[in-house]
Amino acid sequence: MTGVDTIARIRFEHHQNGKGIKRIARELGIARDTVRKVLRSNATVFAYKREVQPQPKLGTFVAVLTAILEAEARLPRRERRSTQRLFEELRGRGYEGAHDSVHRFVKT
Repeated sequence: MTGVDTIARIRFEHHQNGKGIKRIARELGIARDTVRKVLRSNATVFAYKREVQPQPKLGTFVAVLTAILEAEARLPRRERRSTQRLFEELRGRGYEGAHDSVHRFVKT
């Protein structure tokens, strides 16, 4: 992701100092396409989000995790299991993926 300060620097170098896209990209260590995208738009923040998050290892456990989350949705927040506890339960059922995958699934 390109920060606001980097975007400002790209625009400054191009418009004020007259530097070319290739030179700016080389000096800042970013892709030329990124420099082009910044110069062509008026946006101050660029964010990339995947449309579909691949879940190869979590895939077979999605149904189990969804059932647990739906059952616990009615409980008060303090009585719900944390993502770490959910991860440990899935591990007990044979899940071999990472905690981060479980955390991202619960977060969405």
